[in-house]
Amino acid sequence: MEFDGEFDIVPCLQNGLSAIKGAPENLVRRSVRTLTPGGRACFSTCSARFWEHRLAWFREQSEKGLLGNIDDERTKDGRIVCKDGFTATTFTSQDLEILGRASGCPWRIEEVDAFSLFLILRKP
Repeated sequence: MEFDGEFDIVPCLQNGLSAIKGAPENLVRRSVRTLTPGGRACFSTCSARFWEHRLAWFREQSEKGLLGNIDDERTKDGRIVCKDGFTATTFTSQDLEILGRASGCPWRIEEVDAFSLFLILRKP
């Protein structure tokens, strides 16, 4: 991202921390850099309470040929692994807390509807 201090809000939704290649810490750091003072960055991940639903959705996508076959031996503990190499990681609240602390910004974690966990950062 080539922006510095230009946005009031930066959303990274639908488990974007897992979907974007590279270290999540880098994505958080770069997102915060793009914020205006007082701006917020929001990062979501699926709640652990949503695991069975999420896994069922991935299985359905796999059955329709939209995704590789699920590797049942390696899929567990919030991580969905496909035999074609695709991996979707669910971040825990502890993972989000580590990212929040490392950001150097005031942060909080909120769970919404037993579906999503959000890490919300505010740039000082």
